[in-house]
Amino acid sequence: MATHNKQMEFDSIYNAYWQKIYRVCCGYLGDPDWAKDVTQDTFIAVWNNLGNFRNEASVTTWIYRIAVNNCLRQLERSKRLPKSEVPEQISENHEPQIEAKIAFLYACIGALKEIDRIVISLELEDIKQAEIASIVGISEANVRVRIHRIKEKLTEKFKRYDGD
Repeated sequence: MATHNKQMEFDSIYNAYWQKIYRVCCGYLGDPDWAKDVTQDTFIAVWNNLGNFRNEASVTTWIYRIAVNNCLRQLERSKRLPKSEVPEQISENHEPQIEAKIAFLYACIGALKEIDRIVISLELEDIKQAEIASIVGISEANVRVRIHRIKEKLTEKFKRYDGD
């Protein structure tokens, strides 16, 4: 692949996927700075392997697999786990800001089991369930069941958060 074409293709992929990969890594790792590092590592791997990509899977699946594998390697290497203590309520304010709700959502996601973190992070990125199954290595039926159960858990936590 010519360097100019490779750069154009990479720029297109980077612009389309950086925010999505960052959010998945953030939800998976539970640490925004760590997620930025892993996102950067993911795109370094994309650049290095762009010429070897054979379109056996979609570009989306390929990039998410790289990101998930990078997250898993980072967790294993550092033995550092995301914060698992989720506050029942972040603020006493009855009308919490959107940012506080997003932070609470990521804290709740960070408290989930490892596989559930990645499944719900990919679901939040509107990745098709068949693709999630392919990325994570479980059946599509298992993905549907996990998403349903995770949503129930998160709904319960948000009910307590909102004081309902």
